[in-house]
Amino acid sequence: MPALQQRSDRPLMSARWLTCLLWGLLLTLAQAQQAVPALTAHVIDSSATLDVTQRQQLESKLAAFEQEGGAQIVLLLVATTQPEDIASYANRVANSWKIGRREIGDGLLVIVAKDDHKVRIEVAKTLEGAIPDLAAKRVIDQTITPHFRQGDFAGGLNMALDQLMALIRGEALPLPKTPSARVQSDFQWQNLAILLFVAIPIVAGVTRRVLGSTLGALATGGVVGTVALLLTSSFLIASLAAVGALLFTLFSALHAGTGIGSGWGGGAGWGSSGSSSNGGFHSGGGGDFGGGGASGDW
Repeated sequence: MPALQQRSDRPLMSARWLTCLLWGLLLTLAQAQQAVPALTAHVIDSSATLDVTQRQQLESKLAAFEQEGGAQIVLLLVATTQPEDIASYANRVANSWKIGRREIGDGLLVIVAKDDHKVRIEVAKTLEGAIPDLAAKRVIDQTITPHFRQGDFAGGLNMALDQLMALIRGEALPLPKTPSARVQSDFQWQNLAILLFVAIPIVAGVTRRVLGSTLGALATGGVVGTVALLLTSSFLIASLAAVGALLFTLFSALHAGTGIGSGWGGGAGWGSSGSSSNGGFHSGGGGDFGGGGASGDW
């Protein structure tokens, strides 16, 4: 009997041992890959290769280029990508960061592994026509690696970026929206939000008292629809705003005496969470990287 029990316990022990082995392998594989750093700027140097001035100059160059044409270039310097090769690491980082505009995908990553003496230009699919593999390889062999061999990392990267930017400028990419257009659009939507959440309860209260429930609702809808049309130039949005104001006025008439604006616009809290502007660098949310680009060493 004890021998039988011992034999029956063996499969259970084997299963536990196999489970532990699989978990160990998974942990080993996870640790074998370098972590993808947080995307905080156009230039990220975790290898302490560039000084503050050099990093700021490159950052300004890339920020101005993105504002000018929309395409997004990010420069990453790390000590090593080992045990992962630089091509697979660059592709993983680029796809994780989603460099480039969401609707266009015009992103490019330049990655330097200083201790490995390797460099990689990773090109999003949208830019593969502007920067084919041969052109990326030429920039590495003729510009980057000669400067790197002399210890001039900032100079090599600066010249390489100029060449890559020139190639991208030759591509017929949509221009980015102008800051004035974005500000005007934000202003219109903020005004519309104020209209919907603050003005409607007040207007509804006045028109309902003066004209009665039905006429007051119609008048409120007409006023709100007209103002929404002036703000957005959209008949659809204006119609929705008018119908919403009309229904709110009719609904509030059922609760006369409770205070029209006391529970709907609410006053505090809505506008403060409307648009968060962190002021920091962020990905454009696009850029499908399929392995295009080139690698080199020095």
